[in-house]
Amino acid sequence: MSQASSISLTHSESTPHINIDDVTHFLLELDALKRVNRRSYVTQTTRKENSAEHSWHLAMACWSIAELFALDVNHEKLLKMALVHDLGEIDAGDTFLYADTRTDAHVEERAGIARLQRERGNGISDLSEVWEAQETGSSKESQLLRVVDRLLPFLLNLNTNGKTWIELGVMRSQVAGAHAFIKDSFPPIHDWLSHNIAYATQQGWLIDA
Repeated sequence: MSQASSISLTHSESTPHINIDDVTHFLLELDALKRVNRRSYVTQTTRKENSAEHSWHLAMACWSIAELFALDVNHEKLLKMALVHDLGEIDAGDTFLYADTRTDAHVEERAGIARLQRERGNGISDLSEVWEAQETGSSKESQLLRVVDRLLPFLLNLNTNGKTWIELGVMRSQVAGAHAFIKDSFPPIHDWLSHNIAYATQQGWLIDA
């Protein structure tokens, strides 16, 4: 039986001394995203997903869709955007898509990202830049991210018999309005959404208004 070879992980001589306590401090700061609960329920369970789970799902879904449709996007840029997308919620919390305060959510989230950028042990020098690019940018990567970010909670609602929609009294017009931009960005997904919005309304999961 051959013995597994070991790999020595060494950093550049030009790299300053790094305190591993600082490294682990930042990793625990990121871990806090697991404590932020969203409104959507995880399929085949009775619990709601957290924002860290959503970020993973978002990254995987963006990657898969980009490959499947052979989209001309930068995969590294896309996945980094997906991973930082909800980090601001560590400080700001999750804001429901149809909440009146939705338009102001980015203010607290941006402040949270700025804090994380300054935290000791953070090795991501462009964390704020990547977050800003996905939040306000118009690149193909940010456009795809926004489409998939809308698609996933809709998919969870559809496959939990509209549980969140029913609990919060969501209307068909609200859902249709929130997804209207996808008609131009990604017509096949918009067509699928429109069909299933009608289905969810027929099932009584969305208020027909």
